[in-house]
Amino acid sequence: MVEPADRSSSAGQRLGAPESFGVSTLEPGLRAPAQAPGKQVSIRVQMLDDTQEVFQISQRSPGKVLFDLICVHLNLTEGDYFGLEYLDHRKMTLWLDLLKPTLKQIRRPKNTILRFVVKFFPPDHTQLMEELTRYLFALQIKRDLACGRLICNDTSAALMVSHIIQSEIGDFDETQSWQHLLHNKYLPDQDAIRDKITECHRKHVGQTPAESDYQLLEIGRRLEMYGIRQHPAKDREGTKLSLAVAHTGVLVFQGYTKINAFNWSKIRKLSFKRKKFQIKLRADPTQNAHHDTLEFAMASRDCCKIFWKICVEYHAFFRLFEEPKPKPKPILFTRGSSFRFSGRTQKQIIDYVKDSELKKVPFERKHSKILSNSSFSPRTSSFGSQVPKESALSIPLADQPDSAKLSRQAAPNGSGEPPLVSASTNGFQDTQAAPGSDPTQSRRSHGGTGSAPDQHLLNPGSPGSDDSPLGSPHVVVNGNGPVNEQGMGSAGVLVPGQSPEGRQISPLTSPLLIEAGYVRNDEEEEARRKFPTDKAYFIAKELLTTERTYLKDLQVITESFQSLVAKDEAFPEPVQNLISANYEPVYKFHQGFLKEVEQRLAQWEGRSNAHIKGDYQRIGDVLLKNIQGLRQLTVNLQKHSECLVELERAYRSGRKVETLCRDFEQQRVCYLPFNIFLLRPLHRLLHYKLILERLCKHYPPTHEDFRDSRAALADISEMVLQLQGTMMKMENFQKLLELNKDLTGIDNLAIRGREFIRLGCLSKLSGKGLQQRMFFLFSDSLVYTSRGMTPANQFKVHGQLPLYGMTIRESEEEWGVPHSFTLFGHRQSVVVAASCASEMERWVEDIRMAIDLAEQSSSPGTDLLSTSLTDNKLLDDGVAEQESEEELCGSRSSLERQGHRGNTTVHVCWHRNTSVSMVDFSVAVENQLSGNLLRKFKNSNGWQKLWVVFTNFSLFFYKSHQDDYPLASLPLLGYSVTVPAESENIHKDYVFKLHFKSHVYYFRSESEYTFERWMEVIRSATCSSSHSLPSTRKDLY
Repeated sequence: MVEPADRSSSAGQRLGAPESFGVSTLEPGLRAPAQAPGKQVSIRVQMLDDTQEVFQISQRSPGKVLFDLICVHLNLTEGDYFGLEYLDHRKMTLWLDLLKPTLKQIRRPKNTILRFVVKFFPPDHTQLMEELTRYLFALQIKRDLACGRLICNDTSAALMVSHIIQSEIGDFDETQSWQHLLHNKYLPDQDAIRDKITECHRKHVGQTPAESDYQLLEIGRRLEMYGIRQHPAKDREGTKLSLAVAHTGVLVFQGYTKINAFNWSKIRKLSFKRKKFQIKLRADPTQNAHHDTLEFAMASRDCCKIFWKICVEYHAFFRLFEEPKPKPKPILFTRGSSFRFSGRTQKQIIDYVKDSELKKVPFERKHSKILSNSSFSPRTSSFGSQVPKESALSIPLADQPDSAKLSRQAAPNGSGEPPLVSASTNGFQDTQAAPGSDPTQSRRSHGGTGSAPDQHLLNPGSPGSDDSPLGSPHVVVNGNGPVNEQGMGSAGVLVPGQSPEGRQISPLTSPLLIEAGYVRNDEEEEARRKFPTDKAYFIAKELLTTERTYLKDLQVITESFQSLVAKDEAFPEPVQNLISANYEPVYKFHQGFLKEVEQRLAQWEGRSNAHIKGDYQRIGDVLLKNIQGLRQLTVNLQKHSECLVELERAYRSGRKVETLCRDFEQQRVCYLPFNIFLLRPLHRLLHYKLILERLCKHYPPTHEDFRDSRAALADISEMVLQLQGTMMKMENFQKLLELNKDLTGIDNLAIRGREFIRLGCLSKLSGKGLQQRMFFLFSDSLVYTSRGMTPANQFKVHGQLPLYGMTIRESEEEWGVPHSFTLFGHRQSVVVAASCASEMERWVEDIRMAIDLAEQSSSPGTDLLSTSLTDNKLLDDGVAEQESEEELCGSRSSLERQGHRGNTTVHVCWHRNTSVSMVDFSVAVENQLSGNLLRKFKNSNGWQKLWVVFTNFSLFFYKSHQDDYPLASLPLLGYSVTVPAESENIHKDYVFKLHFKSHVYYFRSESEYTFERWMEVIRSATCSSSHSLPSTRKDLY
């Protein structure tokens, strides 16, 4: 029996863990609430591991007291995903209401056993931060499999049971595994697939219990019946159906086949009257009025009320910012139900765990016969740091050319929305969602749709339409059908982490995960909330989306990098303190800034009182206030250049620091070269300036926001002018440092006075014909290289041409080679050819400008080559390693061997036979953009919602803005951006098309403004700048 006074000892006996203070619905740092005075009553609770515990509560205690006692007993921080269910005297399963007294709900506590079970099933198990929570979810899946509630095909069932056995008895042993299956029942028809289970178990050697839980959840979440609790009902024709609720909305089943889904964004109101359960949809001009209300008959009024309550709770948990406030009590009469969701929402849970320094709590696995040493690192503030090693159930597309760093990290469902308000008897209404909210897509893993007697009544969204995801390629996990059109047929379950051929999946497949769950119905997007249409709103929204990305980039420095170097004594402490002292204040300031912008956008979108609504339709006042605050951090911003220099000195001072920094750059969170993150605060000033310029250009002088916007623009322009010299020097210094890592045979590129101008691919004419070479143009010399065979994919230097005294002449007629020109130096000449006339013009223009710079310096250029290479001595011009565009994206290319270093701008230019200049890099710095886009492949029907970040000539794809690292990337150098032709049948507004050779992607934005912005920034990456560097740059180095 568990007494309130001795909770910690009981927790220690059962779990071997200290008492937890961050408990479920309690505020962080508090204990369970004190019990009300009065007689104590014993309540029996059956846990997910089938043990029973007895808790003592007061007769007048609400359900929340009992629930919090259980969470304290388990040391469970993420307790809000769970609930207590029980059978009442009518044999109906009910959820314990946490706000009502427990004994008013449980009439006979001595004869009632409450069950502690999972109540809310998130769309992705990676949203569960703690290993204990994932373990409890795994136990729930185990229970659902055993009782026949989680229906799936034999292959999926065998694979899940094999992971359960691996977590319980460890690695496969034929005798032990066979005996274990004989004495334990995991499936109703387990004997029929026992051989399949043991065969799968053989493949899990070395897998820890925590990893087995993770893989079990990975498979389970893709099943159509995952987390589904069916409630019997009938439609108007009397056809037997079942209703269920999920994170996406209300679902309709016929048997075990889902025949319809009503997304929360489509539902206007849910209510019930007697035995009738009603779903009222938002008005659709294409449907008749009577189709806006769907009615289902249930067994009784109580059945309707039970289902209505769980719908209210699911909506609140997955879609709201915070727990809804109680209604004020009416003076005379009551109208409608007073029921409301009690507890933290999913967003609150994730934010709390993310912001808290939670220690990893040890616990006992009751059914496990092996020692459970968690494979996860202790929880820090880094989001998602406890996810085990990668093993994604996804399949690479054969025709994708671009690198993809796959993961399963999923972000929470948007940022919430206002609560559902009960406006009539037993009903509730859905108001607009929060900005950036992402209604999670329904995951369809069944191939068939079943039959419905009145399809258009049940399905106003018409799943048979062209844009329905049912017709698009998908991975079959719980059914039969093709897998990504590659004909895997009915054997359609892949071992996690393997491709259809059985190989380990490359971290470089396709530019995004290709699973059924991520293909969404385009009609869902059409029914989304109506946002303001004013251009100023979309400018403010751009500020919000880019600020979110900027804050994530700062986290790479202040959290990920700092936590790594703090554990390594080899890293110099003064450098660590210097970075911390000058980036932490900036990070904390922008945290507050982001919250203000989020709040203002939420108010702008209409979620405020009508009489003050107009006061919030502006952003200039928020920018003015925070830019004035940012000016106080000018000293810190000026120190960022010193941080970059000191970090480079530390990098060169010892092998350990160099290895530490290189290893950090291989982590997924560091999706760009680390030095780029250090320059982000300076670059962000330019973004504020451009946003304010667009605002001031949009507003008439009489607009109430014009004065604040103009004042903010003046302040930020002054800051940019003050820091511009430092910024340009640091950009050049950072680029030289990055190139130094990409080249072998050069001692030190980053010396005073040297300026990077252009890099790219040219063909060099030699005795063996034209050979592909990578050229690097600096202010004092021209270096040419070829792709080397080093583990880091560095380029091997073949020669150097000093620019001092060099002349250049076009020589297409002389050599008969298109787009060729000759470089004449003091002791040698080189004939090179560009890929096209425009490339040749850019190279000739930049080389002539560089020659002028070298002449003005009045001294020969410094020798770049290391001591092993003599000046101007050409190395053997043997055939360089050739890698095609397909190899750039192939799962076995050299990119896979070395991660980020194999996917830098230099390597992309090599594979796509193009070039970029320092001007292009400077333009790219100004043209960074973030936001939600819908993405579609050339041969797919559905549109997939993604959070997309454009930076460093690449698109980076995330599920949500809250993800810590991208799922995939798409380098844009060499791509063309256009608008789809009429023949391509893309009958949607604001769609642009990206194509390179045979690779085609369509992206769809939400408004004309965002469409124009995406086209503008992408063109800056796909169309190289033809103008030279400003002459003022010469004086800055």
